[in-house]
Amino acid sequence: MGMFFHSSAAPAERPADPAVRRANMRRIGPLFRPYKLRLGGVLVLIVASAALGVVPAFLLKRVLDAIQQNDTRSLSFNAGGMIAIAVVTGVLGVIQTLLSNQVGQRVMHDLRSAVFRHLQRLSLAFFTRTRTGEVQSRISNDIGGVQNVVTNTATSIASSVTTVAATMIGMLVLNWKLALFAFALIPFFVLLTRRVGNERRRIAKTTQETLADISSLVQESLSVSGILLGKTMGRGKELADRFEADSLRLAGLEVRQRMAGRWVMASIQTSFAIMPAAVYWFGGLALAHGSHAVSISMLVAFTTLQTRLFFPVGSLLGVSLDVQTSLALFDRIFEYLDQPIDIEERPGALAAGRAGDVVFEDVWFGYDGEWTLEDVSFTVEAGTTTALVGETGSGKTTLGYLAARLYDVGRGRITIGGVDIRDLTFEALSELVGVVSQETYLFHASVRENLRFAKPLASDAEIEAAADAARIHELIASLSDGYDTVVGERGYRFSGGEKQRIAIARTILRNPPILVLDEATSSLDTETERFVQEALDRLAEGRTTIAIAHRLSTVRDADQILVLDHGRIVERGRHDELIQAGGRYTALAARDTQAGLPV
Repeated sequence: MGMFFHSSAAPAERPADPAVRRANMRRIGPLFRPYKLRLGGVLVLIVASAALGVVPAFLLKRVLDAIQQNDTRSLSFNAGGMIAIAVVTGVLGVIQTLLSNQVGQRVMHDLRSAVFRHLQRLSLAFFTRTRTGEVQSRISNDIGGVQNVVTNTATSIASSVTTVAATMIGMLVLNWKLALFAFALIPFFVLLTRRVGNERRRIAKTTQETLADISSLVQESLSVSGILLGKTMGRGKELADRFEADSLRLAGLEVRQRMAGRWVMASIQTSFAIMPAAVYWFGGLALAHGSHAVSISMLVAFTTLQTRLFFPVGSLLGVSLDVQTSLALFDRIFEYLDQPIDIEERPGALAAGRAGDVVFEDVWFGYDGEWTLEDVSFTVEAGTTTALVGETGSGKTTLGYLAARLYDVGRGRITIGGVDIRDLTFEALSELVGVVSQETYLFHASVRENLRFAKPLASDAEIEAAADAARIHELIASLSDGYDTVVGERGYRFSGGEKQRIAIARTILRNPPILVLDEATSSLDTETERFVQEALDRLAEGRTTIAIAHRLSTVRDADQILVLDHGRIVERGRHDELIQAGGRYTALAARDTQAGLPV
């Protein structure tokens, strides 16, 4: 397992390519495009709320003037207007919040679904080089990290901008000299906030990478396999220490992220608190010098508007920080969405194929620029079994996976019934080719649900018939919950041979005409292997089979045996012919004999 070898240190921070960052920013807006009608409704409500929000300051001025003039009628009318506006604004705010959260959560859903669907389309090669915990972190931590921005930011920006605009207009109407005095510091605050945002964005990216490390460590070390390995190797304390170190680093990063620019924000908030006093001082001096442009009621109304200005300006600055922090997360999300899909369905691919000979024609395949298979050609005639044997790393499993198109050939082609498998849809190919691998995977669900994964509409009778054919029905039926028994994490409720037979039953239920058997008995003891081999033999009856074998005893009755060495076919024939030839196959047989295995 990779958990003992993966470095827990987060990768060194690399600044995002400005061109990539700009391109990613342009991709955020279209996420909201499907919901433009609801967003339009939200915008109307925001503008209405912002416009109504300015009116109480003017009504307050009239209330104060009415108090000074003992005008009770004007007092009642304007005070009533303030109350009515407060009620209407509150109702509009609730509706706006509902609509904006509905849009935000739909965008989150779209992002999660897009990432998951894209990952489903990636080839097996991507998952062999990527930690499972890393994938989980992108879907949960990264997308979850942008939730507040996606849900609230668009409406918060619009609300704050319209509120600031309406408030500034109101302040200018009341007294333009006082307004210019109050606006003087805003550009300075914006510049400071941008600097804080850049720092927080850098920390946020490192934080998410650390979260991915923690997710990977938890996923690997707290799985059943991880716990078994950690306990049997006596490495539990080391794993706990590693988790503690990662967690401590994460805590430090969270503190740094929250404290980044805190003094700057504190200075801005203090300035906002001081400004009303400065306005009173400025207006008071004007009054003391006999100015008729300023009155007590106007000063109170102005500072009321000014207070209303500070909150949305502060909100905009905070939103700016959140947006810049989230850009690092969007970079990581888009990085996954931009992973190239190296195995695509061709335009006009056939929705149905037909069983027939499986033909490998001059097939080459390689990983990372190095050829693993070179110039491989052979035919598996319909209804026959071809076995692939050879030392570990000779290319046996790769050949089998190429037939199921888990990888694509580098050169040459593979045909089934005369049709290139690349001309079939993925669904059509999966109907033709079934794979039983050495690594049996069962979901943490009931036996019935695991079997029905192969055929969702299968009846209970079909499920039991498939289990019976795989020689596992009696065992399942003897359990207290029968087919409703939960198999446990990765099937640990059952032994290796039992899991393998459940997997075989699952393939029988799907009923593909072509089988790829990938060393399905290599890790089993002799007695269990006999049971599983019997199930495999029943599964292979009448089917076209490619059997990848580690033990030669499992394929001695194959119609054709291909011996691979360093990605090339070096011998081919039946068991007896190859034994008599005294070549590579004979050496493999001698190896099994020395190991005490039947040949």
